[in-house]
Amino acid sequence: MKKYNVIIVGFVCIYIALAAAFYISFHREEVKEDLEYKVEINEVMQGLEKNGEFFKPDLHDMKYVKEVNFLSVEKSEETEEVKAFYQNKNGVNSLIKPFLIEDKLQGYVRFDYTLANTDHGVLWLAEGVILVCCFLTMGILLYIKTKIIVPFSVLSEMPYELSKGHLKGEIKEEKSRFFGKFVWGISMLRDTLNAAKTKELKLEKEKKMLLLSLSHDIKIPLSTIKLYAKALKEGVYETEEKQKAAASQIETHALEIEAFVKEIVTASSEDILVIEVENSEFYLKDYIEKVKSTYIPKCSISMIDLTVGAYDNKLLKGDFDRAFEVMENLIENAFKYGDGKRISIEFYEEDYCQVIKVYNSGKPLAVEEMPHIFDSFYRGSNVENKSGNGLGLYISRQIMQKMDGEIFVKREEDGMSFGLVFRV
Repeated sequence: MKKYNVIIVGFVCIYIALAAAFYISFHREEVKEDLEYKVEINEVMQGLEKNGEFFKPDLHDMKYVKEVNFLSVEKSEETEEVKAFYQNKNGVNSLIKPFLIEDKLQGYVRFDYTLANTDHGVLWLAEGVILVCCFLTMGILLYIKTKIIVPFSVLSEMPYELSKGHLKGEIKEEKSRFFGKFVWGISMLRDTLNAAKTKELKLEKEKKMLLLSLSHDIKIPLSTIKLYAKALKEGVYETEEKQKAAASQIETHALEIEAFVKEIVTASSEDILVIEVENSEFYLKDYIEKVKSTYIPKCSISMIDLTVGAYDNKLLKGDFDRAFEVMENLIENAFKYGDGKRISIEFYEEDYCQVIKVYNSGKPLAVEEMPHIFDSFYRGSNVENKSGNGLGLYISRQIMQKMDGEIFVKREEDGMSFGLVFRV
C-alpha cells in the first residue's frame, strides 16, 4: 500500500515538474520575443532619426515588424488621417512612438508587428492535454486503490488467519466487488475447514470416550484373572476339579479381554477421513475440458505426451468436483510413478455406463500387489523414495462408490491403466 501511495505522489510530482517546465518555456519565449521585436523597432527608429525625415524602411529582413506608417504633426489635426492611423488591424500588434528631430516633434511612427514565431495556442493546448491526462490518471489510480488494492489488502489477511486456525472471521461484502469468486472461495474454504475441525474434534472425543469405557471394562476381567492366577500359584485349590474350574474362569475372562481388544483395534482402524459427496449430474464435456485445461500445460512443460480420445457428450451422475479429484489422483500418480513418456484418456461404454480409461506408460505393479492397491495407507514396491501416504487410490474408490460408480485397475504390458465407471 505504501509503495502504491509513493507511485501516486511520484506521478503528481512529475506533473508539477512538467507544468513548471511548460510555464518557464512560455515565459522565456515571451521575454525573448519581447526583446527581439523591440530591437527591430529601435533599429528602424534609429535609421529614421539618422535620415532626418521619415521614409518607408525596407522590412524584408525583419522577422517581427510587418508595416511602418507615419502621421505628421500637420496631419494630426485631420480627423480622417488620425482615425486611419490609429485603427486596429486584425492579426497584428501595434506600437506608436513619437518621431523627434533635434528634440522637435515631427510626428508619430506606427509599427505593426506579429509574434508568429511561437504558437502559444499549441503550447497552451499541450498544457491542457497534460492536465486532463493527469486528472484521468489520478482518477484511475485512486479508483484502483479504493476498489481493488484496499479490498485486496483486507482479503489477503484471510488465508494467513485460516492457516493459524482462526476460522470465525467474516468477510464484509461490497456492492462493487472485483473479488467475488475469490471471496466466495475463501468463505467456502473457511466453512469447510471449520466443519472438518468440528468433525475431527467430535470423532476424537468419541474415540477417547470409547477407549476410556473399554479400558474400564477390561479392569474387571483382568482383576479376576489375576485373582485366579494368584490362587493357583499359592495352591489355594487343592483338588484337580477346583483347579480346572479356576483355569476355565481365566480362559473365559481372557476371551472377554480379547473381545475388548478387538473392539479397540476396530475403533482405532476406522476411517479417519470423512468423504462427503453431493450427487447430482454433470456433462462429460465440461469434465474433460477441465482436465485438459489443467493438465495439457503441465504435460507440455514436463514433455509428456497427453492424448484425449473422442467421446460423446453425455450427462453423468455424480459430484463434479469429487470426480475431478479422482482424475487428479490418477494423473498425479501417472506423473509420480510412470516413466514420464505417455498418458492417454480413452472412452467407451459398458452395461449402460460411461467408462473413462486413464493409461500411463511405465513399469506395472507386481501381480501379488494388485489386490491391495486400493487399501488405505498401502504403497507399492515402486514408490522408492517418492513422497506420499497411500491414501489417494483409497479415497478415489470411496468417492466413486459413493457416486454409485466404480474404479478398477489393470496391468498393461508397458504400464498401468485405471477405469472410472460413471452412471449415465
